[in-house]
Amino acid sequence: MRSTMKTMLSTNKKLFAVLIALVLLFSCAMAEEEDDGMTIGIISVTTQYLNPFIAVEREMMSLTDLVYEGLVSIDDDLIPQPNLCKSWEHTKDGDTWYFYLREGITFHDGTPLTANDVVASANTIIDLAKSDAANKGAYASLRYMIDSISANDNLTVVIKTSRKNYGFLYAMNFPVLPASQVQAENPIGTGPYVISRFEPKDFLILSANESWWRGKPKLSSIMAIFHVANRELISSFEYNRVDAIITRSLTAAQYRSSSSSLNMTYRTKQLETLLMNTRARELGDIRVRKAIRYAINIPDILNSVYMDMAQRTDTPMMPGTRYYNEEHEKFQFDPEKAKQLLSEAGWEDSDDDGIRDTVINGEKANLSLRFIVYEEPDNSVRMMAANTIASMLQNVGIATRIDLLSYDDARARLKASNFDLALAAFNMDMVPDPGFLLMTNNTCNYMRYSSDIMDRLFETLRKTMDKDEYRNVLFQIQSLFADDCPFMCLYYRKGAVLTRRLFTDARDIREPEVLRGIAEGVQGIQ
Repeated sequence: MRSTMKTMLSTNKKLFAVLIALVLLFSCAMAEEEDDGMTIGIISVTTQYLNPFIAVEREMMSLTDLVYEGLVSIDDDLIPQPNLCKSWEHTKDGDTWYFYLREGITFHDGTPLTANDVVASANTIIDLAKSDAANKGAYASLRYMIDSISANDNLTVVIKTSRKNYGFLYAMNFPVLPASQVQAENPIGTGPYVISRFEPKDFLILSANESWWRGKPKLSSIMAIFHVANRELISSFEYNRVDAIITRSLTAAQYRSSSSSLNMTYRTKQLETLLMNTRARELGDIRVRKAIRYAINIPDILNSVYMDMAQRTDTPMMPGTRYYNEEHEKFQFDPEKAKQLLSEAGWEDSDDDGIRDTVINGEKANLSLRFIVYEEPDNSVRMMAANTIASMLQNVGIATRIDLLSYDDARARLKASNFDLALAAFNMDMVPDPGFLLMTNNTCNYMRYSSDIMDRLFETLRKTMDKDEYRNVLFQIQSLFADDCPFMCLYYRKGAVLTRRLFTDARDIREPEVLRGIAEGVQGIQ
């Protein structure tokens, strides 16, 4: 009871703290009640500054995405489109790119956007990525995409790159700040909304940028109220304290769209995987790795553990997009096939104890695997998934020893190759290139997978400038991934926007652009 009362008082205190700001902000727009404003609830407990280069909370990035813009945007079909730039071109071999900025775009203080602002923003991101900072930012991979960046004139950005491929364009969606504010705590941007007031752990008020280059935003204001826990967040929506909430909580799955509210799911960049150490004695045999793949019923995990707040994927690419290669027949749940492969690999249950075994160097060895898991704060879902997977493997005669670790300890074990199986998540980059997982000795290839054919495919990918050919090479990479089975891709986590107002007609709602479409101008540039 005390806990409930404390939560209510905390929420009421926040609402009271912003009441005056709300009255001042919204009173001038009462005549347009339909488009007056919108109040959104999110979880935020650690964000102290809104500078997008040092973002620390995913949901907060959905709000700052309305303040800052990049050279390019990614459309519903996952194709890069001009944004702050009106066009681009490149040399024949793709080592030099020219981006031509739109004329007349200004920052929120009225100063014009120039190529020097783009250069300063990119260099700041790259310097941060190369520093010793613990938080290298959400755009750290830019360091691999840009060799040098300069301004030819006020409206022309020149970029030299060794990544001479079509995927380079996807990295050009990094936020652009004024050169004078790249280190600012709460810098201005060019986007449809302006930061009017920000109180960490309490609230954020965004006001419409009346001079936005795409036209006047629909909503005059957006207010975000911050919560410390999902229970409090859900309660705010249920009791009409907010118009909408953004959450990755599994609790959101119980809400269905109705005549009074909508449940709009969005895709996150978090890929959940089952890593398999190919240097482990048992897992060096591809038949054992494929047996594990056949033994795991992913749809059952999605339904029983994640309540469908995740989307199955068989490869590292996002399902449902133009880059996803569907080869379902290679990934079907088939425990009998799993048992057959294990028998072919020499693993039988000789003593009928339910665990397969074999003879190695004259001694009996059980098929028992070390299974490491790390947990998310205040969330036991990954451990539940690990237990479910362990039970499925037990059904085909594979024993597992689950070890629940902290994130730091799990990462150390992965780097030291001190594991057999690992349930691990990766935040996938916007650039459609999973080479960091699959190329020999690359940064996150903890499986110690090595394939000359795979390496050559990535070399080809990173030299391919044609859009369709780039997609074709990605399809080949996914086919080889299916054949070699270096690890299992399980699912991409999903989030939900619970809302009483339909604010977008975007077909592809995704991180960090969860609110994209909310600011569509009433009159826009063609």
